[in-house]
Amino acid sequence: MKRSEINGAIVTSGRFFKQNGWALPPQPKWDVTDFGLGEFSNYGLILINLAEEAEYCEKLMYAARGQTTPSHTHKKKKEDIICRTGELIIRLWARNPADGETDETFRMKVNGNFQTVKSGDELSLQAGERITIEPGIWHEFYPASDECIIGEVSTANDDLNDNFFADANIGRYAEIVEDEPPIVKLLSDK
Repeated sequence: MKRSEINGAIVTSGRFFKQNGWALPPQPKWDVTDFGLGEFSNYGLILINLAEEAEYCEKLMYAARGQTTPSHTHKKKKEDIICRTGELIIRLWARNPADGETDETFRMKVNGNFQTVKSGDELSLQAGERITIEPGIWHEFYPASDECIIGEVSTANDDLNDNFFADANIGRYAEIVEDEPPIVKLLSDK
């Protein structure tokens, strides 16, 4: 990604957070990623770490229509994904979708209640709704609305070692081309 694209994404998301009443903490920890695919408008996500403790983490995320967070899983992290503004679609699999589709069903907690989900199903979350994702469940998500604010509350977060993508070409952080100065330091900046 070009640094200018990252800077633009930070400004756009920051404006949307503010318009929707989300005050960011002082010196927020920004993460803007295209997952190493070079297609931010198709595979992109903006994340801000709000809390990072040994036992838990909280993030605020932003995505625009057309941006998908690709299929991935975590071996350790348990997380609640919460649609804060807009509409969010989450697709779920019991196993790695790269290994082929199955008719397997499993139980997921949606808004605090268990329901049966078929591998590959998509669930729609409206503002305020949440899903609890246990370690080992594969998931991808994208906004159905023009813009979406997404919350995450999870057990301890390890973005470097606990993100496993179905597509082996995907990396957690973007490769950055420095075409202008950064407006903020990213988590991935050295």
